[in-house]
Amino acid sequence: MIRSALVLLVLLSAFWLALSGYLDNPVLLTVGAISVLLVVAMVWRMKIIDTETVPYLHGKSLGYFAWMFVQITKSNIEVVKAVLSPDMEISPKLTKVPMPHSTDLGRVTFANSITLTPGTVSVEMQDDVILVHALLASMTDPKAFADMGERAAWAVSDPMLSDPMSGKSVPRKDNK
Repeated sequence: MIRSALVLLVLLSAFWLALSGYLDNPVLLTVGAISVLLVVAMVWRMKIIDTETVPYLHGKSLGYFAWMFVQITKSNIEVVKAVLSPDMEISPKLTKVPMPHSTDLGRVTFANSITLTPGTVSVEMQDDVILVHALLASMTDPKAFADMGERAAWAVSDPMLSDPMSGKSVPRKDNK
């Protein structure tokens, strides 16, 4: 728990410094330090400091962030082309995407990854599916969503309950 608190302290401090840009004003640095310490103290007191609260940056998550950056870039280009074309060839579509994740963190990571990708929004999460709105029909490819779901599960060490493409159950790998 102490390790998580220290990681949170470092990440929040770096985030505050990156966003503020003030490294030469002692008053702002003091206020920033107090605000970071207050947040860490509140999280500690509420006893919610764990691996879900504090994002450890390990190889799996960094690899996933890099992959997501590429997907966001590709999708952004596709959306810009569709919107800027003279015919504005958009084809909105709602689709249900299977969500075989076994943990809340895996489910939320997958849904947020869909929403982060330009042109798609996770509208509703049900037990085993996510309702997704896509700006273009080409963005509703089940294989692409299955790949994203598998990568999201891998990044957060979520043992998936079934194969996202076939819906068949897969053996659950307990990490005990």
